[in-house]
Amino acid sequence: MRSLRKKYKTPRKPFEKDRLIEEMRLIGEYGLRNKHELWRTKTMLSEIRRRARELLALPPDERKNEEEALIGRLYQLGILEKNSTLDDILKLRVEDLLERRLQTVVWRLGYAKTPHQARQMIVHRHIIVNGKIVTIPSFLVKRDDVVEIHPRSPFAKALQEG
Repeated sequence: MRSLRKKYKTPRKPFEKDRLIEEMRLIGEYGLRNKHELWRTKTMLSEIRRRARELLALPPDERKNEEEALIGRLYQLGILEKNSTLDDILKLRVEDLLERRLQTVVWRLGYAKTPHQARQMIVHRHIIVNGKIVTIPSFLVKRDDVVEIHPRSPFAKALQEG
């Protein structure tokens, strides 16, 4: 049996007031279930930024290909534009990644009235991404993915009538 590994790092200072207030704001705004989801996103962002800092330390001729690969990957995710630089990667915020979550995309497309309703629709198998049912609210939607409501869903019928 495979041993699982934590995908997030907890904050160094657990009771820092400003950070706690900011975390609660983000959890409420994006309809996250708990702080682990937020910490996982922050850890993913810190890994991306760490990689960008490592590339900045390399000589220009060595970093060209890897820089293009990293920017290309972030472009596919819809986080950056095609002509971005490593400085743009270092300017990324956690909100940029949270906006690409399936839960947020469903809410922003107007399929759900709140992020909490969007999460419920995803978990209850009402959302299709590229023709397949996705039940993971934290699924990162790529730039060319097509997000739709399942045709047999009661939400689809309500959208057609309204």
